[in-house]
Amino acid sequence: MRVDSIPDMPLSHASLDGEGRLIAADPALMALNDQAGGAIGATLAIPQLATVVRLARRLGILVSRSVTVADQDADLELWVRVQPDGEGVRMAVSGWRGLRPQPVAERPLATVIEDGAMSWETDAGLRLTFVSIDPARRLGLDALGLLGQPLTSLFTLDATESGALPILEAVARRRPFDEQHARLRSGDTRMLLTATVKEDAAGDFAGLAGVARVAETAPAPVEATISTDFTEGLDRALRSPLARIIAHADTIHAEAEGPVQRDYVDYASDIANAGRHLLGLVDDLVDLQAVERADFSLETEAIDLADVARRAAGLLSVRAANAGVAIARPLPDLRVPASGDFRRALQIMVNLIGNALRYSAEGGVVSVTVSRSGDMAEAVVADQGKGIAPEDQARIFEKFERVDPSEAGGNGLGLYIARRLARAMGGDLAVESVPGDGARFTLSLPI
Repeated sequence: MRVDSIPDMPLSHASLDGEGRLIAADPALMALNDQAGGAIGATLAIPQLATVVRLARRLGILVSRSVTVADQDADLELWVRVQPDGEGVRMAVSGWRGLRPQPVAERPLATVIEDGAMSWETDAGLRLTFVSIDPARRLGLDALGLLGQPLTSLFTLDATESGALPILEAVARRRPFDEQHARLRSGDTRMLLTATVKEDAAGDFAGLAGVARVAETAPAPVEATISTDFTEGLDRALRSPLARIIAHADTIHAEAEGPVQRDYVDYASDIANAGRHLLGLVDDLVDLQAVERADFSLETEAIDLADVARRAAGLLSVRAANAGVAIARPLPDLRVPASGDFRRALQIMVNLIGNALRYSAEGGVVSVTVSRSGDMAEAVVADQGKGIAPEDQARIFEKFERVDPSEAGGNGLGLYIARRLARAMGGDLAVESVPGDGARFTLSLPI
Protein backbone atom coordinates (compact mmCIF):
# COMPACT_ATOMS: atom_id res chain seq x y z
CA MET A 1 0.00 0.00 0.00
CA ARG A 2 1.40 3.42 -0.93
CA VAL A 3 1.06 5.69 2.13
CA ASP A 4 0.59 8.83 0.02
CA SER A 5 -2.27 7.19 -1.84
CA ILE A 6 -4.52 8.12 1.09
CA PRO A 7 -5.05 11.91 1.07
CA ASP A 8 -5.72 12.51 4.77
CA MET A 9 -5.54 9.61 7.22
CA PRO A 10 -6.40 9.88 10.94
CA LEU A 11 -3.98 9.44 13.83
CA SER A 12 -1.73 6.38 13.58
CA HIS A 13 -0.16 4.72 16.61
CA ALA A 14 2.90 2.61 17.32
CA SER A 15 4.67 1.23 20.38
CA LEU A 16 8.42 0.64 20.72
CA ASP A 17 10.55 -1.02 23.37
CA GLY A 18 13.38 0.53 25.38
CA GLU A 19 15.87 -0.05 22.55
CA GLY A 20 13.74 1.68 19.93
CA ARG A 21 12.54 -1.57 18.34
CA LEU A 22 9.05 -1.57 16.82
CA ILE A 23 6.58 -3.74 18.77
CA ALA A 24 3.33 -2.86 16.99
CA ALA A 25 2.03 -0.23 14.58
CA ASP A 26 -1.11 0.79 12.71
CA PRO A 27 -1.18 -0.01 8.97
CA ALA A 28 -0.06 3.44 7.74
CA LEU A 29 3.00 3.54 9.98
CA MET A 30 3.74 -0.12 9.28
CA ALA A 31 3.66 0.52 5.52
CA LEU A 32 5.97 3.52 5.80
CA ASN A 33 8.41 1.59 8.03
CA ASP A 34 8.36 -1.45 5.68
CA GLN A 35 9.04 0.83 2.74
CA ALA A 36 12.14 2.14 4.60
CA GLY A 37 13.39 -1.43 5.10
CA GLY A 38 12.12 -2.00 8.64
CA ALA A 39 10.13 -4.75 10.30
CA ILE A 40 8.45 -5.68 13.57
CA GLY A 41 11.12 -6.45 16.17
CA ALA A 42 13.74 -4.33 14.41
CA THR A 43 14.84 -0.75 15.13
CA LEU A 44 12.51 1.87 13.64
CA ALA A 45 13.73 2.37 10.06
CA ILE A 46 12.37 5.90 9.45
CA PRO A 47 15.30 8.17 10.50
CA GLN A 48 13.21 11.28 11.21
CA LEU A 49 10.84 9.39 13.52
CA ALA A 50 13.69 7.43 15.13
CA THR A 51 15.40 10.73 16.04
CA VAL A 52 12.31 11.95 17.90
CA VAL A 53 12.04 8.59 19.69
CA ARG A 54 15.67 8.79 20.85
CA LEU A 55 15.18 12.37 22.07
CA ALA A 56 12.05 11.48 24.08
CA ARG A 57 13.76 8.42 25.61
CA ARG A 58 16.92 10.34 26.53
CA LEU A 59 15.09 13.29 28.11
CA GLY A 60 12.27 11.23 29.61
CA ILE A 61 9.65 13.76 28.47
CA LEU A 62 6.89 13.98 25.89
CA VAL A 63 8.27 15.37 22.62
CA SER A 64 6.04 16.73 19.82
CA ARG A 65 7.33 18.14 16.56
CA SER A 66 6.80 18.18 12.82
CA VAL A 67 8.96 16.06 10.50
CA THR A 68 9.18 15.65 6.75
CA VAL A 69 9.57 12.06 5.57
CA ALA A 70 10.49 11.04 2.03
CA ASP A 71 7.97 8.63 0.49
CA GLN A 72 9.15 7.69 -3.02
CA ASP A 73 8.21 10.59 -5.36
CA ALA A 74 6.61 12.81 -2.68
CA ASP A 75 7.29 14.07 0.82
CA LEU A 76 5.03 13.54 3.81
CA GLU A 77 4.76 16.34 6.36
CA LEU A 78 3.86 14.57 9.59
CA TRP A 79 3.29 15.62 13.17
CA VAL A 80 4.80 13.09 15.58
CA ARG A 81 4.15 12.83 19.33
CA VAL A 82 6.35 10.48 21.38
CA GLN A 83 5.59 9.74 25.04
CA PRO A 84 7.88 7.63 27.29
CA ASP A 85 5.84 4.76 28.73
CA GLY A 86 7.61 2.57 31.28
CA GLU A 87 10.59 0.93 29.58
CA GLY A 88 9.39 1.85 26.09
CA VAL A 89 7.61 4.65 24.25
CA ARG A 90 4.24 5.29 22.61
CA MET A 91 4.08 7.16 19.30
CA ALA A 92 1.19 8.93 17.60
CA VAL A 93 1.56 10.34 14.08
CA SER A 94 -0.85 12.62 12.24
CA GLY A 95 -0.80 14.68 9.05
CA TRP A 96 -0.29 12.15 6.28
CA ARG A 97 -0.49 14.75 3.52
CA GLY A 98 1.71 14.33 0.47
CA LEU A 99 3.75 17.49 -0.27
CA ARG A 100 6.26 18.47 -2.91
CA PRO A 101 9.78 19.15 -1.65
CA GLN A 102 10.15 22.81 -0.66
CA PRO A 103 13.08 25.01 -1.64
CA VAL A 104 15.34 26.09 1.22
CA ALA A 105 14.04 29.69 1.13
CA GLU A 106 10.54 28.47 2.01
CA ARG A 107 11.54 26.33 4.99
CA PRO A 108 10.85 27.42 8.57
CA LEU A 109 12.90 30.27 9.95
CA ALA A 110 14.90 28.03 12.29
CA THR A 111 16.48 26.10 9.39
CA VAL A 112 18.02 29.22 7.84
CA ILE A 113 21.27 29.92 9.70
CA GLU A 114 22.90 33.27 8.98
CA ASP A 115 26.51 34.15 9.82
CA GLY A 116 26.96 34.19 13.59
CA ALA A 117 23.30 33.31 14.23
CA MET A 118 22.06 30.40 16.31
CA SER A 119 18.79 28.70 15.38
CA TRP A 120 16.53 27.13 17.99
CA GLU A 121 13.13 25.50 18.29
CA THR A 122 10.75 24.74 21.16
CA ASP A 123 7.74 22.54 21.74
CA ALA A 124 4.33 23.82 22.85
CA GLY A 125 5.57 24.04 26.45
CA LEU A 126 8.47 26.30 25.30
CA ARG A 127 11.00 23.55 26.04
CA LEU A 128 13.98 23.45 23.68
CA THR A 129 13.82 20.68 21.07
CA PHE A 130 16.60 21.96 18.78
CA VAL A 131 19.67 24.22 19.11
CA SER A 132 22.14 24.52 16.22
CA ILE A 133 25.39 22.95 17.39
CA ASP A 134 28.17 25.01 15.74
CA PRO A 135 26.80 28.50 16.56
CA ALA A 136 26.06 27.32 20.11
CA ARG A 137 29.63 26.03 20.49
CA ARG A 138 31.01 29.40 19.38
CA LEU A 139 28.95 31.00 22.15
CA GLY A 140 30.29 28.52 24.71
CA LEU A 141 27.03 26.53 24.95
CA ASP A 142 26.28 22.81 25.06
CA ALA A 143 23.53 22.49 22.45
CA LEU A 144 22.63 18.87 23.27
CA GLY A 145 22.63 19.54 27.01
CA LEU A 146 20.02 22.27 26.51
CA LEU A 147 17.47 19.98 24.85
CA GLY A 148 14.38 19.44 26.96
CA GLN A 149 15.05 22.50 29.13
CA PRO A 150 12.85 25.65 29.13
CA LEU A 151 13.77 28.42 26.71
CA THR A 152 14.48 30.60 29.76
CA SER A 153 17.33 28.27 30.73
CA LEU A 154 19.10 29.53 27.59
CA PHE A 155 17.98 33.18 27.52
CA THR A 156 17.08 35.84 30.08
CA LEU A 157 14.32 37.86 28.39
CA ASP A 158 14.38 41.68 28.53
CA ALA A 159 11.27 43.86 28.39
CA THR A 160 10.73 46.69 25.92
CA GLU A 161 10.53 50.33 27.02
CA SER A 162 6.77 49.92 27.44
CA GLY A 163 7.32 46.94 29.75
CA ALA A 164 6.14 44.31 27.25
CA LEU A 165 7.76 40.97 26.44
CA PRO A 166 7.31 40.38 22.67
CA ILE A 167 7.69 36.61 23.04
CA LEU A 168 4.73 36.41 25.47
CA GLU A 169 2.52 38.43 23.16
CA ALA A 170 3.61 36.23 20.23
CA VAL A 171 2.60 33.07 22.12
CA ALA A 172 -0.71 34.59 23.27
CA ARG A 173 -1.61 35.91 19.81
CA ARG A 174 0.14 33.18 17.76
CA ARG A 175 2.11 35.52 15.57
CA PRO A 176 5.84 35.97 14.74
CA PHE A 177 8.08 38.38 16.64
CA ASP A 178 11.40 39.97 15.67
CA GLU A 179 12.40 42.36 18.45
CA GLN A 180 12.85 40.29 21.61
CA HIS A 181 16.00 41.46 23.37
CA ALA A 182 17.60 38.84 25.60
CA ARG A 183 20.83 37.81 27.30
CA LEU A 184 22.52 34.42 27.36
CA ARG A 185 22.26 32.80 30.78
CA SER A 186 25.86 31.73 30.28
CA GLY A 187 28.14 34.73 29.78
CA ASP A 188 25.41 37.43 29.72
CA THR A 189 25.95 38.08 25.98
CA ARG A 190 23.28 40.40 24.53
CA MET A 191 21.11 38.68 21.92
CA LEU A 192 18.24 39.62 19.61
CA LEU A 193 15.61 36.89 19.08
CA THR A 194 13.25 36.45 16.14
CA ALA A 195 10.83 33.57 15.70
CA THR A 196 7.84 32.18 13.86
CA VAL A 197 4.98 30.22 15.43
CA LYS A 198 4.70 26.48 14.70
CA GLU A 199 1.34 24.74 14.42
CA ASP A 200 0.50 21.05 14.59
CA ALA A 201 -1.69 19.17 12.11
CA ALA A 202 -4.82 20.38 13.91
CA GLY A 203 -3.73 24.01 13.68
CA ASP A 204 -2.93 24.30 17.39
CA PHE A 205 0.13 26.04 18.86
CA ALA A 206 3.09 23.67 18.70
CA GLY A 207 6.01 25.88 19.69
CA LEU A 208 8.42 28.43 18.23
CA ALA A 209 11.12 28.23 15.55
CA GLY A 210 13.60 31.06 15.91
CA VAL A 211 17.03 32.57 15.39
CA ALA A 212 19.23 34.30 17.98
CA ARG A 213 21.77 36.89 16.81
CA VAL A 214 24.36 38.72 18.89
CA ALA A 215 22.95 42.23 19.43
CA GLU A 216 25.09 45.10 18.14
CA THR A 217 23.99 47.48 20.90
CA ALA A 218 22.48 46.82 24.28
CA PRO A 219 19.02 48.28 24.93
CA ALA A 220 18.52 50.61 27.86
CA PRO A 221 17.78 48.56 30.98
CA VAL A 222 14.04 48.32 31.62
CA GLU A 223 12.27 46.75 34.55
CA ALA A 224 10.48 43.69 33.13
CA THR A 225 6.90 44.53 34.02
CA ILE A 226 3.80 43.37 32.16
CA SER A 227 1.20 45.89 31.08
CA THR A 228 -2.31 45.80 32.54
CA ASP A 229 -3.84 45.73 29.05
CA PHE A 230 -1.85 42.61 28.19
CA THR A 231 -2.72 40.64 31.33
CA GLU A 232 -6.39 41.63 31.22
CA GLY A 233 -6.58 40.71 27.53
CA LEU A 234 -4.82 37.42 28.16
CA ASP A 235 -7.14 36.63 31.06
CA ARG A 236 -10.28 37.34 29.00
CA ALA A 237 -9.01 35.52 25.91
CA LEU A 238 -7.76 32.34 27.59
CA ARG A 239 -9.64 31.66 30.83
CA SER A 240 -12.99 30.49 29.37
CA PRO A 241 -11.50 28.45 26.47
CA LEU A 242 -9.01 26.77 28.82
CA ALA A 243 -11.74 25.98 31.33
CA ARG A 244 -13.79 24.30 28.57
CA ILE A 245 -10.75 22.37 27.30
CA ILE A 246 -9.97 21.11 30.82
CA ALA A 247 -13.60 20.15 31.47
CA HIS A 248 -13.94 18.23 28.17
CA ALA A 249 -10.57 16.51 28.61
CA ASP A 250 -11.47 15.46 32.17
CA THR A 251 -14.78 14.08 30.88
CA ILE A 252 -12.95 11.97 28.26
CA HIS A 253 -10.34 10.84 30.79
CA ALA A 254 -13.05 9.78 33.25
CA GLU A 255 -14.88 7.97 30.40
CA ALA A 256 -18.06 9.65 31.63
CA GLU A 257 -19.74 9.18 28.24
CA GLY A 258 -18.68 5.54 27.92
CA PRO A 259 -15.50 3.52 27.22
CA VAL A 260 -12.75 5.24 25.20
CA GLN A 261 -9.65 3.78 23.53
CA ARG A 262 -6.83 3.70 26.11
CA ASP A 263 -4.48 5.96 24.10
CA TYR A 264 -7.13 8.65 23.90
CA VAL A 265 -7.79 8.41 27.65
CA ASP A 266 -4.07 9.09 28.25
CA TYR A 267 -4.03 11.94 25.72
CA ALA A 268 -7.04 13.49 27.45
CA SER A 269 -5.17 13.43 30.76
CA ASP A 270 -2.17 15.13 29.12
CA ILE A 271 -4.45 17.79 27.61
CA ALA A 272 -6.17 18.47 30.95
CA ASN A 273 -2.84 18.77 32.78
CA ALA A 274 -1.44 21.10 30.11
CA GLY A 275 -4.61 23.20 30.32
CA ARG A 276 -4.28 23.51 34.09
CA HIS A 277 -0.63 24.53 33.70
CA LEU A 278 -1.58 27.27 31.22
CA LEU A 279 -4.45 28.43 33.43
CA GLY A 280 -2.02 28.64 36.35
CA LEU A 281 0.33 30.69 34.18
CA VAL A 282 -2.50 33.11 33.36
CA ASP A 283 -3.26 33.46 37.07
CA ASP A 284 0.41 34.08 37.84
CA LEU A 285 0.76 36.71 35.11
CA VAL A 286 -2.30 38.55 36.44
CA ASP A 287 -0.86 38.39 39.97
CA LEU A 288 2.56 39.47 38.68
CA GLN A 289 1.09 42.57 37.07
CA ALA A 290 -0.70 43.40 40.32
CA VAL A 291 2.18 42.94 42.78
CA GLU A 292 4.59 44.97 40.64
CA ARG A 293 2.43 48.10 40.61
CA ALA A 294 3.98 50.92 42.60
CA ASP A 295 0.72 51.44 44.50
CA PHE A 296 0.08 47.75 45.27
CA SER A 297 -1.14 47.16 48.81
CA LEU A 298 -3.32 44.70 50.72
CA GLU A 299 -6.07 45.32 53.25
CA THR A 300 -5.10 43.32 56.34
CA GLU A 301 -7.37 41.95 59.05
CA ALA A 302 -7.17 39.59 62.01
CA ILE A 303 -6.64 36.03 60.76
CA ASP A 304 -5.71 32.68 62.31
CA LEU A 305 -2.51 31.53 60.60
CA ALA A 306 -2.95 27.98 61.97
CA ASP A 307 -6.41 27.81 60.36
CA VAL A 308 -4.95 29.08 57.06
CA ALA A 309 -2.27 26.35 57.19
CA ARG A 310 -4.84 23.61 57.91
CA ARG A 311 -7.05 24.77 55.04
CA ALA A 312 -4.11 24.84 52.58
CA ALA A 313 -3.10 21.31 53.62
CA GLY A 314 -6.70 20.16 53.16
CA LEU A 315 -6.88 21.62 49.64
CA LEU A 316 -3.82 19.56 48.65
CA SER A 317 -4.71 16.34 50.50
CA VAL A 318 -5.92 14.49 47.37
CA ARG A 319 -2.82 15.46 45.41
CA ALA A 320 -0.67 14.31 48.36
CA ALA A 321 -2.50 10.97 48.56
CA ASN A 322 -2.05 10.38 44.83
CA ALA A 323 1.70 11.04 45.21
CA GLY A 324 1.99 8.79 48.27
CA VAL A 325 3.12 11.69 50.47
CA ALA A 326 1.71 12.49 53.93
CA ILE A 327 1.02 16.05 55.13
CA ALA A 328 1.48 16.64 58.88
CA ARG A 329 -0.71 19.67 59.62
CA PRO A 330 -1.32 21.80 62.74
CA LEU A 331 -3.63 20.30 65.39
CA PRO A 332 -7.32 21.32 65.09
CA ASP A 333 -7.36 23.27 68.38
CA LEU A 334 -4.20 25.31 67.69
CA ARG A 335 -4.79 29.05 67.23
CA VAL A 336 -2.07 31.50 66.14
CA PRO A 337 -3.44 35.02 65.55
CA ALA A 338 -1.88 37.17 62.87
CA SER A 339 -2.56 40.23 60.73
CA GLY A 340 -2.92 39.64 57.00
CA ASP A 341 -5.15 39.10 53.97
CA PHE A 342 -6.79 35.66 54.37
CA ARG A 343 -7.02 34.86 50.65
CA ARG A 344 -3.43 35.89 49.92
CA ALA A 345 -2.07 34.08 52.97
CA LEU A 346 -3.89 30.94 51.81
CA GLN A 347 -2.43 31.41 48.31
CA ILE A 348 1.10 31.54 49.75
CA MET A 349 0.60 28.43 51.88
CA VAL A 350 -0.89 26.45 48.97
CA ASN A 351 2.14 27.43 46.87
CA LEU A 352 4.61 26.35 49.58
CA ILE A 353 2.91 23.03 50.33
CA GLY A 354 2.44 22.32 46.60
CA ASN A 355 6.16 22.89 45.99
CA ALA A 356 7.04 20.61 48.91
CA LEU A 357 4.83 17.85 47.48
CA ARG A 358 6.41 18.24 44.05
CA TYR A 359 9.90 17.58 45.42
CA SER A 360 8.93 14.83 47.90
CA ALA A 361 9.50 11.18 47.11
CA GLU A 362 6.77 8.58 47.57
CA GLY A 363 6.52 7.67 51.25
CA GLY A 364 7.80 11.09 52.34
CA VAL A 365 6.25 13.56 54.76
CA VAL A 366 5.61 17.28 54.35
CA SER A 367 5.47 18.96 57.76
CA VAL A 368 3.38 22.13 58.28
CA THR A 369 3.85 23.83 61.67
CA VAL A 370 2.64 27.21 63.00
CA SER A 371 3.94 29.08 66.04
CA ARG A 372 4.58 32.52 67.51
CA SER A 373 8.07 34.04 67.45
CA GLY A 374 8.31 37.38 69.22
CA ASP A 375 5.88 39.80 67.55
CA MET A 376 5.49 37.60 64.44
CA ALA A 377 3.38 34.55 63.63
CA GLU A 378 5.27 31.95 61.61
CA ALA A 379 4.11 29.08 59.38
CA VAL A 380 6.86 26.62 58.39
CA VAL A 381 6.59 24.13 55.50
CA ALA A 382 9.36 21.51 55.59
CA ASP A 383 9.97 18.69 53.11
CA GLN A 384 12.36 15.73 52.86
CA GLY A 385 13.46 16.46 49.30
CA LYS A 386 16.93 17.00 47.86
CA GLY A 387 17.26 20.50 49.30
CA ILE A 388 18.50 23.75 47.77
CA ALA A 389 22.15 24.77 47.40
CA PRO A 390 23.17 27.97 49.26
CA GLU A 391 23.94 29.79 46.00
CA ASP A 392 20.40 29.09 44.72
CA GLN A 393 18.46 30.14 47.83
CA ALA A 394 18.26 33.83 46.85
CA ARG A 395 17.74 33.13 43.14
CA ILE A 396 14.55 31.06 43.62
CA PHE A 397 12.70 34.21 44.76
CA GLU A 398 13.43 36.00 41.47
CA LYS A 399 11.10 36.11 38.46
CA PHE A 400 11.13 33.08 36.12
CA GLU A 401 13.85 31.38 38.19
CA ARG A 402 13.88 27.69 39.11
CA VAL A 403 16.62 25.62 40.75
CA ASP A 404 16.55 22.97 38.01
CA PRO A 405 14.66 24.06 34.86
CA SER A 406 14.91 20.53 33.44
CA GLU A 407 12.62 19.16 36.19
CA ALA A 408 8.86 19.16 35.91
CA GLY A 409 7.42 22.09 37.80
CA GLY A 410 5.94 25.55 37.63
CA ASN A 411 6.93 28.63 35.67
CA GLY A 412 9.30 30.31 38.14
CA LEU A 413 6.78 32.93 39.31
CA GLY A 414 5.19 31.32 42.38
CA LEU A 415 7.85 32.11 44.99
CA TYR A 416 8.50 35.58 43.56
CA ILE A 417 4.79 36.45 43.86
CA ALA A 418 4.50 34.76 47.28
CA ARG A 419 7.33 36.84 48.77
CA ARG A 420 5.91 40.08 47.30
CA LEU A 421 2.52 39.22 48.84
CA ALA A 422 4.07 38.38 52.23
CA ARG A 423 5.95 41.68 52.33
CA ALA A 424 2.83 43.59 51.26
CA MET A 425 1.20 42.21 54.43
CA GLY A 426 4.09 43.43 56.59
CA GLY A 427 5.74 40.00 56.77
CA ASP A 428 8.30 38.01 54.80
CA LEU A 429 9.05 34.66 53.20
CA ALA A 430 12.41 32.96 53.78
CA VAL A 431 14.08 29.60 53.13
CA GLU A 432 16.57 27.43 55.00
CA SER A 433 18.02 24.35 53.37
CA VAL A 434 20.95 21.96 53.39
CA PRO A 435 21.47 19.99 50.14
CA GLY A 436 20.30 16.42 50.64
CA ASP A 437 18.31 17.28 53.77
CA GLY A 438 15.16 18.99 52.44
CA ALA A 439 14.04 22.61 52.63
CA ARG A 440 12.15 24.76 55.20
CA PHE A 441 10.11 27.72 53.95
CA THR A 442 8.91 30.17 56.62
CA LEU A 443 6.02 32.60 56.10
CA SER A 444 6.03 35.28 58.81
CA LEU A 445 3.19 37.75 59.42
CA PRO A 446 2.73 40.37 62.15
CA ILE A 447 0.79 39.33 65.28
